[in-house]
Amino acid sequence: MNQEILVVTTNDIPGYEVVEVYGEVFGVLTRSRNFVSTFGASLKTIVGGEIGAYTKLLTDSRIEATERMKQAAAQKGANAVLAMRFDTGEIGQSMNEVAAYGTAVKIRKLA
Repeated sequence: MNQEILVVTTNDIPGYEVVEVYGEVFGVLTRSRNFVSTFGASLKTIVGGEIGAYTKLLTDSRIEATERMKQAAAQKGANAVLAMRFDTGEIGQSMNEVAAYGTAVKIRKLA
């Protein structure tokens, strides 16, 4: 991707104006958990504490979903995504889905 896409969770960007709206864009990623991580997580729920393997899995998944969303925005001609959000869910007992979505727009810096 040659052009950097600005992604914000707000509905506007101070100092910029929206000059064109392209509509919703999203990036979706589905990953399976491996048996070792699942077994380790089961043990961790007994003693408590952070489950590092799942934290890394979710962090990596959010980054990849965001990158896919940015690619979708660039394909539409956008240079920003407003009101970006994440949605997550489970598919079966061993898979997680992460979706990043927002509104693709073209912005221009105010003079």
